[in-house]
Amino acid sequence: MNLRLFRYLAKEVLVSTAGVTLILLLIILSGRFVNYLGRAAEGKMSFEFLFIILGFHVPSFIQMILPLAFFLSLLLAYGRLYIENEMSILFSSGISKVKLTVYTLGIAGLLTLTSAFVNFWLSPYSEYQAELARQEQDQLTAFDFIQPGRFQGRGQQTTYVASFTPEEGWMNNIFLSDFVRKNGRDIPVQTIAKNAEQIRLETEGGLNYLIFKDGVRYEGTPGAANYRIMEFDTYAIRLEDKAPGTIDKAYAVPTTALFNSDNPKYIAELHWRIALVIMIPILAIIGVSLSQVNPRQGRFFKMLPAILLMIVYLGLLIWGKTALEKGKIPLHLGLWWAHGTFAIIAYLLFLQFNQTFSRKKAKIPTTKENI
Repeated sequence: MNLRLFRYLAKEVLVSTAGVTLILLLIILSGRFVNYLGRAAEGKMSFEFLFIILGFHVPSFIQMILPLAFFLSLLLAYGRLYIENEMSILFSSGISKVKLTVYTLGIAGLLTLTSAFVNFWLSPYSEYQAELARQEQDQLTAFDFIQPGRFQGRGQQTTYVASFTPEEGWMNNIFLSDFVRKNGRDIPVQTIAKNAEQIRLETEGGLNYLIFKDGVRYEGTPGAANYRIMEFDTYAIRLEDKAPGTIDKAYAVPTTALFNSDNPKYIAELHWRIALVIMIPILAIIGVSLSQVNPRQGRFFKMLPAILLMIVYLGLLIWGKTALEKGKIPLHLGLWWAHGTFAIIAYLLFLQFNQTFSRKKAKIPTTKENI
């Protein structure tokens, strides 16, 4: 193998792959960040947790992005080499299309190992840590997310605290708007108090209570017959507790545990992790076959059909994973049928690319001369 040529091709493809991966990752992270930011503004999560959960989700994003980024980068990098006639120079120097494909599979092998590490270990570990962090977040109440001087919540369920007294743990000048369920109806309730504190009573099994001091409670709709106003010195509201559950999400289960399971969801997740690794060398053969363009055609001439082929491949894998979970596909069949189909497509495209398909011999017409 010509190591200098391999390093040159690897640099072209891997640098492009890193760039495309970074761009796609930033797009996905920005969308998730806006979503989580809205939840944090509503008081459903802390801002610290926002960045923690995003960081834990990065490996899962990368495992989906990496095969797609490699395929697009291969088309872009090799397409540029064809447009600038560098490929013509390579072929005239004795580098065959078979050798070019072998070099490309070598590059794909490096990314395959990286993808295997992310899919089989890093992503499940990160998702498990994300679930642990989410459970810890669920143990917090809405008042743990309160920021002084701001109305937080949505619609009728709104909370406002003017300030905090950290030494005593008091919330000062608190306003709470919520609903209570009575006779099958949601009745609006507003509570205004001078002070409030959140305590945990260990004598009652560790239940959380919000204790209001010196306030007024309004229940019902003003003007209605059941409208009530209650003044109090001390008023307690029990806060909902969420018991931590077991982490059984398939994407957070270690790969070794998936091998020993007969759960359809776990088996589907195992095939999905394997699929994202196997599709890289298959896409490599498809990419090197479709990257050949005429300088007059431009480097993007075959980009659209190549992307459509990749979308069909990924769509079949996603559909197959769902079908496996629902039992519509035999578990032993897994997603190998999708890989087999596109392996055949890759082989046919490579034959056309290498021009090794058979041609019919032209028939030479014969004429009879009359003597």
